[in-house]
Amino acid sequence: MTMKIGNFTFDAPVFLAPMAGVTDTAYRIIAHDMGCPLCYAEMVSCQGIHYRNERTLTMLESEPGERPLAMQLFANSPDMAAEAARYVEKLGTADILDFNMGCPAPKIVKNGEGSALMLAPDKVYEILSAIRKAVKMPVTVKMRKGWDDEHVNVLEIAKIAEAAGVDAIAVHGRTREQFYSGQADWNIIAEVKQAVKVPVIANGDVRTCQDLKKILEVTGADGVMIGRGAQGNPWIFKRLTHYLRTGEILPQPSMQERAEVIIRHLDLLLKYKGDYIGPREMRKHATWYTRGITHGAILRDKFNHAENREDFIEIIEQYLLA
Repeated sequence: MTMKIGNFTFDAPVFLAPMAGVTDTAYRIIAHDMGCPLCYAEMVSCQGIHYRNERTLTMLESEPGERPLAMQLFANSPDMAAEAARYVEKLGTADILDFNMGCPAPKIVKNGEGSALMLAPDKVYEILSAIRKAVKMPVTVKMRKGWDDEHVNVLEIAKIAEAAGVDAIAVHGRTREQFYSGQADWNIIAEVKQAVKVPVIANGDVRTCQDLKKILEVTGADGVMIGRGAQGNPWIFKRLTHYLRTGEILPQPSMQERAEVIIRHLDLLLKYKGDYIGPREMRKHATWYTRGITHGAILRDKFNHAENREDFIEIIEQYLLA
């Protein structure tokens, strides 16, 4: 199974979805090492790029070891989106540009950004056309099923995106109103696949090899994007890409493997975020890494009070490797 996005070809197209506060450089490096062929960075504000906001510009940084990389932008202005796209292309830290039309967060939606754009088809065409004209690099877009059950318009929006010149379309099979609740509608993704000629990436509720097999059968999609299923579970990329290539299901990681990856993730966060922010950001990741294991509740409580590398190592040795 191969998929093309612009001039990039992926032979096992299982991608890491963009997730705010999750898919930073540290996690992307780990996902990439686990076999993820394309990681999407957490969404970046075009307005922040316009004003050269220091934190925003830091989010555009990347490492050679995580390429190819897709950088995701959000905006509600065609001019600002085009300017930001040009900036990212010139910067050279990413290989693919993605535009966000799926984020359901109230602070994003109230500015007419993210999934609010599902209600503004004309604006969608203006923004995506502006980005497409501004850069030579491949452009993708991530969207939802619609705003709510009364406004399921992903077919219309997908056709608009295709007309604007995007290279691929990722569809999360939930409405904005659903946020992340209920079940993802894979059938609507199948309809999008039938409606457009560009590659379609299916997103929503893929956590196992069986899920992967089923979503591809139901949707006919060209690739799959993993979001929450990858939180604390970078092995999902190793397992799913291996399954796509061979049909074989690999065993779950051992406690030793889990411990090694948790420590590696912590060390990367310390490197990129520093001694204060690094351990604090690691807390949520550590609780995800240890979901479903013995002493899970105690472990999570301990992790949530860890202040430094030594604290994490002590907890891991005491509870994971005991």
